[in-house]
Amino acid sequence: MDQVIKKENKGRISTVGKYSVLIMIVGIVFIAANLRAPLTSVGPMVGFIKDDINISNTMAGMITTLPLLSFALFSPIVPKLGQKYGVELIILGSIVFLTVGIAIRSLSGVASLYIGTAILGLAISVGNVLLPGLIKREFPKRIGLMTGVYSISMNLFGAIASGVSVPIALGWRFGWKGALGIWGVLSFISIFFWLLQMKHSNVRRDTVHKEKADSHVNLWSSALAWQVTLFMGLQSMFFYVLVAWLPEILKQQGLNSSQSGLMLSVMLLALLPFTFIVPVIAGRMSGQRSLVTITAILFLIGTFGLLYGSSNLIIFWIIALGIGGGFAFSLSMMFFGLRTRNAQQAAELSGMAQSVGYLLAAIGPTLFGFIHDATNSWTIPLLILVGASVLLFIFGLSAAKDRYIGSTNSQNI
Repeated sequence: MDQVIKKENKGRISTVGKYSVLIMIVGIVFIAANLRAPLTSVGPMVGFIKDDINISNTMAGMITTLPLLSFALFSPIVPKLGQKYGVELIILGSIVFLTVGIAIRSLSGVASLYIGTAILGLAISVGNVLLPGLIKREFPKRIGLMTGVYSISMNLFGAIASGVSVPIALGWRFGWKGALGIWGVLSFISIFFWLLQMKHSNVRRDTVHKEKADSHVNLWSSALAWQVTLFMGLQSMFFYVLVAWLPEILKQQGLNSSQSGLMLSVMLLALLPFTFIVPVIAGRMSGQRSLVTITAILFLIGTFGLLYGSSNLIIFWIIALGIGGGFAFSLSMMFFGLRTRNAQQAAELSGMAQSVGYLLAAIGPTLFGFIHDATNSWTIPLLILVGASVLLFIFGLSAAKDRYIGSTNSQNI
């Protein structure tokens, strides 16, 4: 009789465990869905925003730059908050603040536009930093697969947001405010799914405390940590410059607003399959230097194509940039888990890389807008992207070596 009861209890525990894992995966997918859409929806709307509130290209670039500055300032604090109050609770709070930020951004006035943008930037930084560590903690043997799931959800909704912004603004007559504000519906729904995940989660506090004791590595003096950070920063600069200005670059080449917005959507769709495939492949490799090389080549092909290539092949250059972006983003996310020994180290490296990395990335959109205002041309900004591709290749080769931060072969500064 006792054996029968034990067998039944074991079956219940197994079922509950599987259900908890499924709820965790669904929760991660929904959180990830909110990490790009509020940002990528801005690019196609820049022209409408400038005309409505009468701001310069430099100020318009700040709409993209402000979230990146929020990432840079808040990211180092996020791992400590997660460690003190629990990762799940901090993520829940971030989604609530994200919903508030989206709502404020869609109100009338220049001040509300920038205040709301800063708030949603702070909220998104939490998910950016904590999800890689959460994945390493909950799925230590499936880091590549789960990073792929998280990445494809993030980028799929990012692509959708950029593609439907103009139709929502014009076709549905919501205007740019409605086109940006509609993503608050997604973040509001995500609150429910994350609450459901928290109800069924079983946070292993003993593991977290053990990792805290084992995590005493000075990342800021680690050469490997800096290589990962600079790779992260350069790929982020590349991505956010294109999100902010690709539609305007293409308009100067003769495309209209709808066509240029569609091309941005094509770029984001092109990276989608690779944000899933690359993490799975990278997780099975001892080193990822070949993947870094492919990334740099794709970025160079796409950028030189926009500079000097035929206008008839624009879609080819856009797809090359998209695939390169898929490789670069996936590798930067994978490095957080592959170059650290536990979840807490992964969260701390994520915080460092996204702090310094996004500070570097934040320079891009505003600098590009300023240079364009000064030269009335996109040539110099695109040449800067060529240089960024070369640097990304150099730092990526070092970050891709098979080693851990804190080990003797990670070369402390």
